[in-house]
Amino acid sequence: MSTRIVVDPVTRIEGHLRIEAVVENGVVTDAFSAGTMVRGIEKILKGRDPRDAWAFVERVCGVCTGIHALASVRAVEDALKITVPPNAELVRNLMYGTLSVHDHVVHFYHLHALDWVDVASVLKANPVETSKIAQSLSRWPKSNPGHFAAVQQRIKKHVESGQLGIFANGYWGNKAYKLPPEVNLLAVSHYLDALEWQKEIVKIHAIFGGKNPHPNYLVGGVPCSFNLEEVNAINTERLNHVGSLIKDAIEFVEQVYIPDLLAIASFYKDWGAIGGGLENYLSYGDMPTRGYNDPSSFFLPRGAILGRNLNEVHDVNPRDLDEIKEYIPHSWYKYAEGDQVGLHPWKGETEFNYTGPKPPYEHLNVEGKYSWIKTPRWKEHAMEVGPLSRMLIAYAKGHTDVKDLVGTVLGKLNVPVTALFSTLGRTAARGIETQLLVHEMKATFDKLISNLKNNERRTFNPDSWEPSSWPAQADGVGMAEAPRGALAHWIKIKDKAIDNYQLVVPSTWNASPRDAKGQRSAYEASLIGTPVSNPDQPLEIIRTIHSFDPCLACAVHLYDPSGKQIHQVQVN
Repeated sequence: MSTRIVVDPVTRIEGHLRIEAVVENGVVTDAFSAGTMVRGIEKILKGRDPRDAWAFVERVCGVCTGIHALASVRAVEDALKITVPPNAELVRNLMYGTLSVHDHVVHFYHLHALDWVDVASVLKANPVETSKIAQSLSRWPKSNPGHFAAVQQRIKKHVESGQLGIFANGYWGNKAYKLPPEVNLLAVSHYLDALEWQKEIVKIHAIFGGKNPHPNYLVGGVPCSFNLEEVNAINTERLNHVGSLIKDAIEFVEQVYIPDLLAIASFYKDWGAIGGGLENYLSYGDMPTRGYNDPSSFFLPRGAILGRNLNEVHDVNPRDLDEIKEYIPHSWYKYAEGDQVGLHPWKGETEFNYTGPKPPYEHLNVEGKYSWIKTPRWKEHAMEVGPLSRMLIAYAKGHTDVKDLVGTVLGKLNVPVTALFSTLGRTAARGIETQLLVHEMKATFDKLISNLKNNERRTFNPDSWEPSSWPAQADGVGMAEAPRGALAHWIKIKDKAIDNYQLVVPSTWNASPRDAKGQRSAYEASLIGTPVSNPDQPLEIIRTIHSFDPCLACAVHLYDPSGKQIHQVQVN
């Protein structure tokens, strides 16, 4: 018997995502992913000063924030051949690391953990046993029986009041949950700890970028200055605070996040063979150490893997007009040359063509157009992007730290390397990357301090602000690795203004509909073969989709060129 399950909206994500899955005999046999709002920010940018683009594109999302600004300033700098000073590069890397570490921890606890953790089960837990488990995993100080008993009472009051708040509307009691009550209590306790911790680490953005979210960026450098004795600059006190926040982040990641990840994963090893989906992986790389134009210096390497072949990493060149193209046969857009052509982003078009029914509707018209997301392809291949892609490419390229961390995690779980190609592997890769990045943040901070001690204070290249030296026409691409994967902004500049601007974001790669050849993208492919124990509570579908950490906001917005809102969806 065939059943079509509709999950709309998928919650605990940023933006609007609809998933339709065909389930036969308790297993997903087909799936369709739809972004249900439209993004038109590219149209807003046309005609504007290229140096202002970062402030607009950063507002694409309230989660990814600074990474879009970083991609934007890199695109402009690439087009105008601008080099940033070493200190600016270090500060950008610290901002990047802060975003990724914060995002990964928040995703694990507040967006993904409740797919594995049964909150209602907490009421049955023995706080003394939970304390023993916690102390066996790490030396985190909040591990005494009294602390866990207090958390249990806190949850009990929510349940008794009937106001579950952040824990409302879960599939509690679903037989797909496997954790003992004591481990559930441990995870819920750390869920609450992570809420407190996450508001601290983002202060690094406030120190270097003025605020969070949406910290400030600058074409040609960073918008902050160093003067160790000046109260209105980045001084010794503020630098010491940054160092302290990085130290605290290492402590939280290694004493809370990673132990919890391993503890929870040990009960769900079967998910090491579920949700793999595509066999192709793409990463642009990030955290340059010798300049953005030298990918060989990136801490996170660039490359592509096809067919899960870890013995070969292909070169990636986003400037090559034949490598990356966006297709629209199943997207509500139109191209001048028709729906079957693929366009490189420098030639990209953003013209809307909604041909679907007025929501709400029963099912997507999957034979026609069914999403507001375009379909990108690398050399005609559907690619997965994100932490798993980054870690696989780094692993395949022999990145020593990555190989050591991957080996440690696989060894502790006693699973083969093939377990990485899965829902569980995707979640584990995010934790591995977090541990990797938080230590690289410490190394980057130490380099910055060393530069300052050697009296290297420059943070800005003034040549970038002299339009009279710009060519009449220029094009550039700014690449970055957002928390959710490969991100690139392509810009064309003509007569000192933006002539065309196109974003291909991680969720464009992962969440897009089929292409003209019928190839599924990452979300759709990953659901094939996923078991569903209860069609009325499709917890398993949510687990796999959440393992990508969906962020659909990067693909959804509609304003006219003057900034006036055209339409608002009213939800009752």
